[in-house]
Amino acid sequence: MISTKTFRKSSILFLLLWLGLAECKAQQHTLDSLNTLDGTKTKTYYSNGAKENALTMATRCDNVLAYYKSQLNFQPNVKLLVLSPEDWSTYTSFPVYGMPHLSDNETLVVASQDNDFWKSFIPPLDQLPPTLAKQITDTYKGKDGQLSMRGFFDLLAIHELGHAYHNQAGLKMQRKWMGELFPNILLHTYIAENEPEILPALTLFPQMVVASTSKNDLKFTTLHELETNYYALGKQFPKNYGWYQCRWHMAAATIYDEGGIKALKNLWDALESHQDLLDDSSFVALLADSVHQSIANVPLKWDD
Repeated sequence: MISTKTFRKSSILFLLLWLGLAECKAQQHTLDSLNTLDGTKTKTYYSNGAKENALTMATRCDNVLAYYKSQLNFQPNVKLLVLSPEDWSTYTSFPVYGMPHLSDNETLVVASQDNDFWKSFIPPLDQLPPTLAKQITDTYKGKDGQLSMRGFFDLLAIHELGHAYHNQAGLKMQRKWMGELFPNILLHTYIAENEPEILPALTLFPQMVVASTSKNDLKFTTLHELETNYYALGKQFPKNYGWYQCRWHMAAATIYDEGGIKALKNLWDALESHQDLLDDSSFVALLADSVHQSIANVPLKWDD
């Protein structure tokens, strides 16, 4: 169990930002002052000194879009901004540097540099069990030998692309929890299918958050409570919301392990073809019969 005050405080801030409930709008500034990246399909703008990181992020976006175009027969319109701390507040109203997000339905904003926000999630290794400390070191050590959470936060850009997918395709998400589970399934499936060597960077962080959170400390724990208190969670109980988010990450891993890419494709088809709001029993039946039992198990076994 991870119980350090530093990690808990960082988790609270992260979970608040991850909500995506805050009004986050693109600032009304021309992009002409940013550099334009050549040689990638995703239209990419970047701050001075960020060309290498911009190329890395744009290449991954290209790969995600190409992969899912072949799997889902759909590709959202996306442009990518890779920003320095100095440029961040000019091009997005998102309050904290370092959190990937959509500033509008088509603009994906990511950080170009390691930052205090990412660093705040590095737990004190000397207070952890040796096995866990080694796992964190092996997973999140940067090229410079220092620990960095970049490996996790850069991957959250794909989660944000997941929102662009379902928003632009007009999928009926049916439930707020599905609106977050779906991007996590899309994220995990892409990494597992295309970059499996970095799966630990995606999966360890949510495991740490869930392991460090006692359900006794949470006001809400059920999916029904989430549906009825979704917006209050973000404003009043960000740590509580983040526990949900990290559990959805863990559920996405299980769904991929049991259902593979077919589970995501079936889910896409089901959400696209059922535009009327379904009641709980009908929605679970749809997931079990037309998608995959592992996805139906999210609401069925959530409280186990």
